[in-house]
Amino acid sequence: MPFALSPAATALILLGVILSISIFADAVARRTRLPRISLLVLVGLGVAVFQQRVLELPDARPLDGLGEPLIKVALVMVAFLLGGELTRKRLRRTGPLILIVSLSVVGVGALAVGAGLLALGFPLAMAVSLAAISVATDPAAVQETVHASGDTRLRARLLLGIVAIDDAWGILVFGLAMAGLGWALSGDGQVALLEAGWELGGALLLGTAIGLPAAWLTGRLAPGEPTQVEAIALILLLAGLSTWLGVSSLLAAMVTGMLIANLSRHHTRSFNEIEHIEWPFLVFFFVLSGASLDLASLDEALGLTLAYILLRLLGRVLGGLLGVRLARERQAELPRNIGLALTPQAGVAMGMALLAAERFPTHGAALLSAVVASTLVFETLGPMLVHRVLR
Repeated sequence: MPFALSPAATALILLGVILSISIFADAVARRTRLPRISLLVLVGLGVAVFQQRVLELPDARPLDGLGEPLIKVALVMVAFLLGGELTRKRLRRTGPLILIVSLSVVGVGALAVGAGLLALGFPLAMAVSLAAISVATDPAAVQETVHASGDTRLRARLLLGIVAIDDAWGILVFGLAMAGLGWALSGDGQVALLEAGWELGGALLLGTAIGLPAAWLTGRLAPGEPTQVEAIALILLLAGLSTWLGVSSLLAAMVTGMLIANLSRHHTRSFNEIEHIEWPFLVFFFVLSGASLDLASLDEALGLTLAYILLRLLGRVLGGLLGVRLARERQAELPRNIGLALTPQAGVAMGMALLAAERFPTHGAALLSAVVASTLVFETLGPMLVHRVLR
């Protein structure tokens, strides 16, 4: 058949269609003031509904084999840029605030989800796993929304600082939760603790190993300005090596970006080239997040999904209120509802859900369905809430 589509041709056409749709999403967002991220996630949901309900292809996933690398590269780009926000000057000014608010949101949020699910009668493994997963925030949605708003006030800088370290807290809490559940349920907590230690410690080592030489070597070809090739090389190295070594790509990229931003005295613009090329990758990320929803499993875990969404929202709101109260002298500069701006959740949460499903296969399907479905809700509503908090 001369017109038969090969897998490569199908993937390329789908990539082109997704990027074309993003152009229309941009136009709609400008006219309606809806966040374009939310529109892209809804496009992905439409793809899932069309495949699974109209074509009746429940196992089909767009860009199989290619979607995961695209998502990984998008998240690494975002984490790298967020790491670049953590300069010494900014940390001296907002570091204590970032620590206070982030720890408040993390602690209160995890406690609200875990205790709430246990009180509703869900199993211990499910409640503790989702409590740990709830800590993670999607840096891509928050960073893109703040960037699109053009806001440079304290609340915007604080949000970027919090999401820059939020996934580090998430990985740490998740590792400790898996270790605790291992001890409580099967006695293999030591293995889980070692795995969590390597994921964090290995990411710090990888980020340092790439960031230190990059801080000196980059920006030499074009004086004072890293080139696009240098930027892409670093992103691909971080994404590939972190996958190979089994460490957190987000934490490694954040450490690399922070080292380059703080140690490169000859840079006048630290990797603005990444900002010029990251949006197409983010488009793939948000659309594929919506398209990954399994509608059949969602029907079976509807109660768990609704409980998780409501409890996570409650925990974020209460944690934000506590953080603002603890901030004291800077209280007037912070919005009381800052916790609402930390609701977006995507890639890291899905990765954690996959690990939890492997460790507790009895609850695996329900955990995955709840996290993927709630991710769709948080990625759709989250940018709108970020806009509201910034206003």
